[in-house]
Amino acid sequence: MEIPYVVVIILFSLGIYTIITQKNLIKIVIGFTILESSLILLLILVSYKPGGTAPILDRQYEIVVDPIPQALALTTIVIGGSVTAVMLALVIKIHKRYGTLNVDEVRKLRG
Repeated sequence: MEIPYVVVIILFSLGIYTIITQKNLIKIVIGFTILESSLILLLILVSYKPGGTAPILDRQYEIVVDPIPQALALTTIVIGGSVTAVMLALVIKIHKRYGTLNVDEVRKLRG
C-alpha cells in the first residue's frame, strides 16, 4: 500500500474518531472537516497518473489524466465549505440558546 493512501486512511479514521468521541460541537465540526479533507485527497489520488497530461485538444499524448475526479474534488471543496459554514451557524445558535457547546448538556436541557 502506498503512503498517500495510508494518509487518507489515517485522516478518515481521525475524522470518524473525532466525530464519535468528542462532546464539544466545535470539535465535532472539525472532525467533519477532517473527514471531508480525507475524501478529497482520495479523489485526487484516484485520478492521478504519473506522467499524465491534461486531455486538451492534443492527441499525441499516450497517458492522459481524467479531469472528472478533479472537478468533483473542486465541487466537494465548495460544498464542504458551505456545509461547514451552516454547521458553525447552527453551533452559534445552539450556544446562544442553551449557553453551552456540550452535546450531553444540550440533550439534558431539551426537556
